Amino acid sequence: MQRHESELKDRGVIVVVVTFEAGFLARNYAEDSGLAWPLLVDERRDLYHAYGMLTAGFWEIWGPATWWAYLKEMVRGRFPRKSEGDISQRGGDVLIDPSGIVRMHHVGKTPADRPSVASILERIPSS
Repeated sequence: MQRHESELKDRGVIVVVVTFEAGFLARNYAEDSGLAWPLLVDERRDLYHAYGMLTAGFWEIWGPATWWAYLKEMVRGRFPRKSEGDISQRGGDVLIDPSGIVRMHHVGKTPADRPSVASILERIPSS
């Protein structure tokens, strides 16, 4: 997503990252990932629950899709580190237009399950 930051900005997209981790873990994530966008902390997980991002099961977390994603990252020289947080929390992506209408709602089935940037951009009109 960060590799497409200029195109997102050109289309008027404001990206906000939401995490349930607070304090050190949130700061560490932002620093380690080079996060360029605002990071909102939802410790009570109100947004996660509102968008149906509940707890993932063991095989969803540790199944083949996750191992495949880790392998691809390792080939790129990025090695996974032990998570300090709740690894069973599902993530996802929500695209909300300026009038408040949800244009895309994706709940991740696995930690690596995210829509492509191209599929997100398809839902955003060019300016």
